[in-house]
Amino acid sequence: MTDVSMGIWERIKNLGASLLHIDWILFGLALVISLAGLLTMNSFEGQSYYYHRQIIWIIISVVVFFVASIIDWRFLRRTTVVTWLYIVSATLLLLLFAVGSIFRGAQSWFSLGGLSFQPSDLAELVLIILLAKYFSRRHVEIADVRHILISGLYAFILFVLVFLQPDFGAAIILFCVWLGMVLVSGISIKHLLSVFALGIFSFIILWGFVFKPYQKDRILTFIHPLTDIRGSGYNAYQSTIAVGSGRILGKGVGYGTQSKLQFLPEYQTDFIFAAFAEEWGFVGASVLMILYAIVLWRIVSNAFYGASNFETLFGLGLAILFFTHIVIHVGMNIGLLPVTGQTTPFMSYGGSHLILEFLGLGILMGMRKYNRSANKLDVKNEFVGIIS
Repeated sequence: MTDVSMGIWERIKNLGASLLHIDWILFGLALVISLAGLLTMNSFEGQSYYYHRQIIWIIISVVVFFVASIIDWRFLRRTTVVTWLYIVSATLLLLLFAVGSIFRGAQSWFSLGGLSFQPSDLAELVLIILLAKYFSRRHVEIADVRHILISGLYAFILFVLVFLQPDFGAAIILFCVWLGMVLVSGISIKHLLSVFALGIFSFIILWGFVFKPYQKDRILTFIHPLTDIRGSGYNAYQSTIAVGSGRILGKGVGYGTQSKLQFLPEYQTDFIFAAFAEEWGFVGASVLMILYAIVLWRIVSNAFYGASNFETLFGLGLAILFFTHIVIHVGMNIGLLPVTGQTTPFMSYGGSHLILEFLGLGILMGMRKYNRSANKLDVKNEFVGIIS
């Protein structure tokens, strides 16, 4: 064989080896959830605008996933790379205040013609990479409160930039990612209590001096959701009606009256779980939650085989990110949490969040190519077993 043909053959073998390292169960379930969201969008108005656009986003996201899965991501361990990712993410958030588009009262989007990009989605993934890098280098001494404060400062800068847009929901996601990664990295009970005390104190300050009236209304509506169903509590009220009206087996695809007749706002993004539950009922919603649980389990399972603490922490951070989005989205759809305008992974309409979600999975698959041979239980105990 010639040198050229040998080179091509080696590339083909490398590509095949990369595909063998893909967790096809994880990818398949993520794609099934995306198709469930697509079907829900299409059931309202027939061949809807959102349906056609989402098909394109799903195709692009799948391509991004496979491209990411064949890349060697060990370069993310470099401090300079992580630093530049953080600087770019923070800069994009700053630029929003100058050239960002305002949507539903928040200046959270860059709009380029018919395309929109939400930098907070990128900030969430970058924060995971940054914290994975930071904690992986200081894993043994993580109990030192100094590292908790320094990592908290990194997260706080992004938190403030997102909060001031104002995007309270995305800011909470960033906080939960930081808190979750601190917990899995190892933290003492006294430091944990200190964090919660600081959080309560911060909330008091935010309530008194920072929160705007409509944000306070959302929180008060959470406590008394039926006090203003024609105003700030309207969305939550219609969402709970949609979920409840689905009953056991649902009304059937295309027969969701709350959503199809436009009583349920933002059904393709913020309230897609409620729209899905109305048409598929309790059984369908339960199956969806089982699929999400398996996805999270597969992510964590892959994380514990990471080649180093960095890869393990990245996988755990990704699971924390998805779990937080799911809890907040479902919670606000069933009236247990305030309406914060958050999407649910793989299912809600939108390009930026969907691409970055599949990118996160693709990075995790790329890391599987050089995973460590250490016993999975030993790796697990190294992280979750040291919380005391």
